[in-house]
Amino acid sequence: MSHNKEKKDHGQYGNADKAERNHATSSDMADQGHGSLFQSVRSFLKQEEETYGHFQIPELPQKKAPASAIDTTPEPATALEPATTLEPDPEFLPEKSPAGGSMTADAIDERPVYHKGESGGPEAARTLDELFEICLNADVLRTDLADTRLVFGTGNPGADLMLIGEAPGLQEDKQGEPFVGRAGQLLNKILEAISFRREDVYIANILKHRPPNNRDPLPEERDRSLPYLYRQIELIKPKLILCLGRISAQTLLNTAEPMKNLRGRFHPFLDGIELMVTFHPAALLRNPAWKRDTWEDVQLLRKRYDELTDSIR
Repeated sequence: MSHNKEKKDHGQYGNADKAERNHATSSDMADQGHGSLFQSVRSFLKQEEETYGHFQIPELPQKKAPASAIDTTPEPATALEPATTLEPDPEFLPEKSPAGGSMTADAIDERPVYHKGESGGPEAARTLDELFEICLNADVLRTDLADTRLVFGTGNPGADLMLIGEAPGLQEDKQGEPFVGRAGQLLNKILEAISFRREDVYIANILKHRPPNNRDPLPEERDRSLPYLYRQIELIKPKLILCLGRISAQTLLNTAEPMKNLRGRFHPFLDGIELMVTFHPAALLRNPAWKRDTWEDVQLLRKRYDELTDSIR
């Protein structure tokens, strides 16, 4: 009796042991299977990395939370840092633009205007010295950077060639003169290469005060500054204008065309002035490969300058 009971008990526990061993064996096989799969995936990813370079596996998308649970608090704005890499350079990125590129008569009429005879306005200036004094006291010309210095312009007040950039930088703000930093030194060399001295031409900018962090001039800043620049051009009466960079070109031609569509030709401007576009010297410092294109531009400029000035001698 007791023997049968022991046999029965042994059978019960034996079955339990057998089930446990079977479970352990299945677990081991599963672990081996997972290990084999892991090794296969790891080998595949290693091959892909050797072929395409290092990459990271993106996290799986999380389950979308109900609308009521979504936090709509805006993230705090972060300060932009100056670009230090060559790509992408906003100076030469393709841009979506309207049909046409040169300033038409209609576009010229749509430019920001000042009221003739306006007391204290740029039209009241009869000389560059008077315009300088008006600009000196014009708060509309200031940017949101405090305590900047007026950078009016420099050069020959009766020049037949006028160069226009976009805005003063740090060194220009310190000295009150356009193009005196590294870009200005390169500009001097470009002028010398086509037999111009700095004092032969007149140099100015769209903006007459430095913007913060050397950012691009804002549209409203350009609109406020243009009447003063137009009066400056009227007083100087150049025959040719060379726009230095995308901002200057797009602003004066009232277009969104990219640089590649604006370079290499002369555009009709105000009062019979012809306008040409080339790269900003600062862009050439970042991208020396564009110096060849600039050299072609300024050679064409010099040839046209000689044609225009020789015709009146």
